[in-house]
Amino acid sequence: MGGECLYKAFSATLNYNLVKKTYLIAMKEKIYFIKMSLLVALIVAACSNSEPYQEGGCGSCSTVLDDVGNLADMLLVAGSNDVVKLGSNAPGSKLNEKPEMKVVLDYDYYLDAHETTCGDYVLFMKEYGAKESFARNFKCFEDSLPIVDVTYFDAVLFANAKSVADGMDSVYSYSNAFFDESGHCTDLKGLVFHVDRKGFRLPTEAEWVKAAASDFDVRSSWNNENSEFKSHEVCSRKMDKRGFCDLAGNVMEWVNDWLGVFRDTTVSNYVGAPDGGSLGERVIKGGAFNADPSNINTYSRGDVYTVTSSTRTNYVGFRLAIGTIPNAVWMGADGVPKTSIVNLLSSSTDIYSYTKSYNVKLAFRNDETGNVAFIDYADGAQSVIEIQDTIDAYHPEISPDGNKVAFCTKLEGVAGKSALYVRDLDVNGRGLVRLDVASASIPRWSVLENGDTVITYVTDAGSNQNEVTWKKYSTWQVPFSRGTFGSPKKIMDGSFHGGVSKDGSFAVTGSQLLRIRINSKDSLWYNGEQACNVSMAQDDSKRTAFLDFGGKTGQAYVGHRYGVHQNILIADSTGKLIQYVTAPVGYAFDHSEWAVGSVKENIVATLTNPDGAHKKIVLVNLEEGVLLDLAEGNELWHPSIWIKGGNSALSSSGTNEGVSSSSAVMELDDKQSSSSIINYEFDPDSVGMYYNNSGACSYALYYRYKMEFLWQYKDSANVVIVGSSRSYYGVMPQKFKKPIIAVNLAVPTGIMRGSKYFLDNYVIPHYGHLKAIVISLDLDRSDDLGLADYNLFYKTYESYSGYVYDKKHDFWKGYNTNKLYDATYNALGSNELASTLRPTAGYPSGSGYSSWGNPFVQNDSNSISAKSPVFETNFNMLKDLAKTCQENNIVLVGVFFPLNPKYRETGAYGRHGLRRSEAPAIIEKIQKLNEAYPNFIIFDENKMGNHDYTDEMARDTDHLGDLGAAQMSLRLDSLLQNQNINWEE
Repeated sequence: MGGECLYKAFSATLNYNLVKKTYLIAMKEKIYFIKMSLLVALIVAACSNSEPYQEGGCGSCSTVLDDVGNLADMLLVAGSNDVVKLGSNAPGSKLNEKPEMKVVLDYDYYLDAHETTCGDYVLFMKEYGAKESFARNFKCFEDSLPIVDVTYFDAVLFANAKSVADGMDSVYSYSNAFFDESGHCTDLKGLVFHVDRKGFRLPTEAEWVKAAASDFDVRSSWNNENSEFKSHEVCSRKMDKRGFCDLAGNVMEWVNDWLGVFRDTTVSNYVGAPDGGSLGERVIKGGAFNADPSNINTYSRGDVYTVTSSTRTNYVGFRLAIGTIPNAVWMGADGVPKTSIVNLLSSSTDIYSYTKSYNVKLAFRNDETGNVAFIDYADGAQSVIEIQDTIDAYHPEISPDGNKVAFCTKLEGVAGKSALYVRDLDVNGRGLVRLDVASASIPRWSVLENGDTVITYVTDAGSNQNEVTWKKYSTWQVPFSRGTFGSPKKIMDGSFHGGVSKDGSFAVTGSQLLRIRINSKDSLWYNGEQACNVSMAQDDSKRTAFLDFGGKTGQAYVGHRYGVHQNILIADSTGKLIQYVTAPVGYAFDHSEWAVGSVKENIVATLTNPDGAHKKIVLVNLEEGVLLDLAEGNELWHPSIWIKGGNSALSSSGTNEGVSSSSAVMELDDKQSSSSIINYEFDPDSVGMYYNNSGACSYALYYRYKMEFLWQYKDSANVVIVGSSRSYYGVMPQKFKKPIIAVNLAVPTGIMRGSKYFLDNYVIPHYGHLKAIVISLDLDRSDDLGLADYNLFYKTYESYSGYVYDKKHDFWKGYNTNKLYDATYNALGSNELASTLRPTAGYPSGSGYSSWGNPFVQNDSNSISAKSPVFETNFNMLKDLAKTCQENNIVLVGVFFPLNPKYRETGAYGRHGLRRSEAPAIIEKIQKLNEAYPNFIIFDENKMGNHDYTDEMARDTDHLGDLGAAQMSLRLDSLLQNQNINWEE
């Protein structure tokens, strides 16, 4: 029917299972009324005139779904060639919303008419395997309200539960689920989104926008002008002309996508980015009861704070979609559309449990593109990075230092000329150099006994079955140093591409026979039976791993018949079989290779399915005889894994040579004499481990870097900045002049309770030169006690072994803490966040600016009062901190950071509320602390909105950008420099 939209209403067959029937009977009458209202609205629409489709709208036709069972409240959004606009080019739009990108969705899908209700959610989650803690703790205030305070993972589990209940495929697969104490899911290990499965799922961002854009009526939504700052029954405001409710308000909604970047282009069947970048960010859409109407639109993609998969809050819920996505397209930061992606099946934490190291990198060939791709497990972002190039890359191998990758252009078993290249193992693949020889194939790195780094290669990687032909090939070595090749040298006849020992006395090769050279003498092993994928261990054991074709020799050793490549066989230096590892049922091995680096007992390999597709990469732990799934894709070839081993223990005396930092060697705390200091052998599995992939705290990665800086600057910094995101974005340590040395230890969502805990237990006991503390005073958050997951020091620290270890040892008071910086520096983190924060002593450089924007109010201004017990508790914590600082001769500067000056035109002090009329009295009460504690100073840069921080100095409505932070920091520097402080003590 072209661009027209025709609505049809059906009496959907409610073939619910028994649980669902029970729920329908028990559901309150208002839910029934909502459903009937929706049905009536659709019937009325079916009788009305059709109207032209508006660009960006829902597409062809909507209808109540009647062919998938119990989905009475879902509407059809038909596939079309109409354009959906994601993002915006509007002035003031956020960086992650630019530029506007066009998307075409040519497939049909169904979307819930309203947000998932609390009653529906609790019913299914309790029935289908939810944690007991969830069933015990989770209660609905009203069944008809939208479900909120759920993580992305919670929504995924609900979608799978619905699919199971209706006998459909689970769209999401995972290997393990992790829950917090309240039963919320904080991580799904190995999560894979299957676009080809028909079952319940979250809608993609493009699907959500297509359904919403043509009739997005903010005036008819629940928002902060009419909601009384609480959610309301689903569909209790006006439905749009398609039959959808609450897309523009009530609560924000999870969608399926990772938060990626847009491009000025058109993409068909776009499903988002392949990963969430350095912070693992997700997309949420729509308006909410606490959102200002001026800030509600279809292109917004997030919240004020970072949104990750484990984030949950009282204004974010979800609705579900159903439908396969044909020809799905992902697009990452490189802007290259991809029709398939590589899914990570193990986290950095899993890797550590196998290898006792986070310094692990995996490189492989993506056979669909011919490019080298890699994963850096030291980066908590967990991204697959593909080096874009036109060179067809085979057999990548990571260098001994983990920084480069060598590869060739021919594969094992195929005769012919090949080129050999080396390049940096980074996103750009810089430093590309080619070895200037006629042919070079199958590169293998090694460090010789004299310390030289060399690459061993062969002139031809063709079959070695014909000895005469094979001996015409040869094996060479070429030095590689500082990004350039030296002069190649022939070391033996024959192509020994399975490996050559450091002293050159032992060499192996295979394809199709297992040939060995020992002390210049060639021989055949494995009784001359067929073998391939030969790899020599990277230690001095001269063990050889290989695959066979179910030969008699292998069967005799294993003790039973088996298929082609079903076992990895390992022979010792004499050719005797000493070990085997069997592939999982339904798979066979290929491309098996010993790990490179300093860990000896690991082999990496691909797994092929019965069709011969190389679907997975696995890590084989020979000591345990177990396999760890690393990655899954369509065709993953030639893996190489590099592992840098850790120390068995970290002594608190001495230094860590592995840290590249001028601050690696620290002196003892001034407060500790050398005679009383306790030297201690730290547990390497706990010390400095302030981050993992558990998802217990959404901001744990920020805390992890602030802990690194805590230990790094403990003997040098004399000014410490703490507090909330206003401090985090608002103070630049590099702007302070000597003798001040400042470090920014603030974190987004920081709260008074968390700041005081951090200062009392970590900063004040360990900072021997500490003269001043700068802390944000967030009046509009004074009703928040920090009794939530975002405040890591409330409870979620228990999920990170480093904090537990610190607390168990009284936060190392009286201990030699020299090694704590080294341990934290080398622990799991984020390469991107590290490069942002390390050069600036904790300030997020490059945060830029946007503008003050609209002065929206997120919470009820009446919820905060100077007379409330919550405010009094926070005030007393500040008072106790002022007392502690006075006793330790530390100046405490409480900063009222500048907020949007347009709040003067509202009744609120700031984004989080507080009546403006109450603010002066609260400020006066805080200022009076100076009478009892003269070291406490108020620094009011907000001045009730009458400040000189201009629009270009703002990051958003209540945070400073770089220009504003620079002005703030210079003024703080001047304030401190003019205090009567002896900086030289």
